[in-house]
Amino acid sequence: MKPRTRGAGEDPQTSTDEQPAAFAQVGSTYYAALAAVFTALVIISNVTATKGVAFGPIITDGGFIVFPLTYVIGDVLSEVYGFKAARRVIYLGFAMNALAALAFWVTIYLPAADFYANQEHLENVVGAYTQLIIAGLAGFIVGQTINAWVVVLIKERTKEKHLWARLVGSTFAGQLGDTLVFCSIAAGAIGITTFGDFATYTVQGWLYKTAVEVVLLPVTYRVISYIKRHEPTYAPVL
Repeated sequence: MKPRTRGAGEDPQTSTDEQPAAFAQVGSTYYAALAAVFTALVIISNVTATKGVAFGPIITDGGFIVFPLTYVIGDVLSEVYGFKAARRVIYLGFAMNALAALAFWVTIYLPAADFYANQEHLENVVGAYTQLIIAGLAGFIVGQTINAWVVVLIKERTKEKHLWARLVGSTFAGQLGDTLVFCSIAAGAIGITTFGDFATYTVQGWLYKTAVEVVLLPVTYRVISYIKRHEPTYAPVL
């Protein structure tokens, strides 16, 4: 976004206050690196999510290990590069997930060697992975879109101030949308069949992912601050 040009005789402070929020251009090394890490985390989390996990009464899936980190990166992308740039990375991540699923299915239908004894297990994992991709695509597009939109909406009003409000507010809203959609589709893939288990899976998943992001706020702050300082195209409007 380009800042509005100040007219003759216009008070400089008023002009600055009315300028739109600043975002960096996407042609830098930082944007590409964040996109690569984001894509890898999405693929890893979908593979690990094929296993249902229980810690006593707590029901989740293996995706809990790295999935919340995708929202941390989503916050960084939205804060530094804006809504459209963040959304582009979201779509890229799931395009690569779809490619991974296609490669897995092709592998299933390739003729197995005589010594290969895990064909059935591979089919079960890939089947669950495919359902999780669908769940992840639906949930993550909803959640990350809400997440990015909230970050940018608040930033348009506060400029560089109140970063904590952007990060926490977007986390609560984005994770709620993501978790509701994802769990509704993914529950069957990991073996959840009762409403009680589904409710536990959904509520605990939302609380856990939100808590992780809140705990990681100091890290997110530092990453955002570092990229803003070193990103040549970022010019903050105070």
